[in-house]
Amino acid sequence: MKYIVALDQGTTSSRAVVFDERGRMTASHNIEFEQIYPHPGWVEHRPQDILESQITALKLAVEKAGIDAADIAAVGITNQRETTLLWDRRTGEALCNAIVWQCRRTAPLVERLKRDGLGNFLRDRTGLVPDAYFSGTKLQWMLDGIPDARARAERGELCFGTVDCFLAWNLTAGHAHVTDATNAGRTMLYNIYEQRWDDDLLRAMDIPAPLLPEVVDSAQVVGMLDKRILGREIPLAALAGDQHAALFGQGCFEQGMCKNTYGTGCFLLMNTGDVPVRSTHNLITTVGWRVGGKPVYALEGSVFVGGAVVQWLRDGLGLIQNAAQTEAIARQAPDNGGVYFVPAFTGLGAPYWDMYSRGTLVGLTRGANRAHIVRAALESIAYQSVDVIQAMESDAGIRTVALRVDGGASANNFLMQFQADVMNAEVVRPVVIETTAMGAAMLAGLAVGLWTEGDLKKLQSVDRAFSPAMAETQRARLLNDWHRAVERSRGWAEE
Repeated sequence: MKYIVALDQGTTSSRAVVFDERGRMTASHNIEFEQIYPHPGWVEHRPQDILESQITALKLAVEKAGIDAADIAAVGITNQRETTLLWDRRTGEALCNAIVWQCRRTAPLVERLKRDGLGNFLRDRTGLVPDAYFSGTKLQWMLDGIPDARARAERGELCFGTVDCFLAWNLTAGHAHVTDATNAGRTMLYNIYEQRWDDDLLRAMDIPAPLLPEVVDSAQVVGMLDKRILGREIPLAALAGDQHAALFGQGCFEQGMCKNTYGTGCFLLMNTGDVPVRSTHNLITTVGWRVGGKPVYALEGSVFVGGAVVQWLRDGLGLIQNAAQTEAIARQAPDNGGVYFVPAFTGLGAPYWDMYSRGTLVGLTRGANRAHIVRAALESIAYQSVDVIQAMESDAGIRTVALRVDGGASANNFLMQFQADVMNAEVVRPVVIETTAMGAAMLAGLAVGLWTEGDLKKLQSVDRAFSPAMAETQRARLLNDWHRAVERSRGWAEE
């Protein structure tokens, strides 16, 4: 029996998952690490926390699986996207903390790009909308703020990378400075149509080209795992941003198939085939994956705060002790009692793209209680997803019949049923909800020949399907009131 290990480096934790050659999850280990908030709207990670937690999770997952390193055919990486790191090419030492995708510090740099008339130009090259979410202005901020950084970058002394790149560089002992097309496509620096770094965008953000990693396929052996980690060299054979890996792991191989990952944020992707679809509803055109040099494209809508709202209920308000409690607590309220929660802690993503929205709780009366607030928080995840799905359907001209779901919050039956109800479509949950890790494993297995493309279609199995059971009048009323709440959250932080 051969095994694949997926390294799933997320926003709040690092996970390693061991899959056998039949696609079954045999062991996993998860390690949370600290979130750093130096100023309102700023979010950082310590680079060493990312690296050390991921290596430790890898070792412990392999130990739990009870397998020998010789039985591991390959390792694949999937990662939080857009989070930006800058390190010394010789020593490997990071020049500052990682700037996390959620961080809004570079909003003024984005506004400058827009004032310079680069908004449409950037979209035409990258498929992205100008936003502080993406890596380009984060890197620009680092180069502007760290003494001598830009000069050192021009001399080739520094490396830039998203988390996949940072991990690959460290796991191969500095031999591989690479990123894949899905992660490169999230930087605002990569032309997804021509599959290359864009010289015009590099000039616009004053980014020296020697900083940049080589762009590779999502399924490709890029180097060997340093044998000091597991005692043996193992092919590092896949890199993919987390949402792209989940699209692949859900088996969305055909045009029109879509999935939603309920993680820290919510991320909906629809496979649009080998032709990129340009959105007219503020969605992102992105690379779904690239295999054999051929990109498959996708439409994407990003919800910044999904499962993170549950974490806030626990850590910020103390209303719950763990996420699993929310289902039972939400059911204590027969309805939402008119309470709506817009969790725009770091602004609103698609289809609004409002950097200045902030969290809003409306409709409170003296009768509102803990159950209503918890229910409103869960419902907000579904409402935000519906907004994206409706925009996606309009752009692609495809009606969503079923939504494939994964991620931690997809285990919540209340949320999944409510999602089916308010989108009026079936919600399908697989047996293995760790489909982000599953996708990385599938890509790695494909790269080393453990599986063929035909084999991959046989690896998914359904746990449960949720069918809509809500009256159309109720659905329309709920969505209308949700949109009223959204309008009250918008522009709040704008000076």
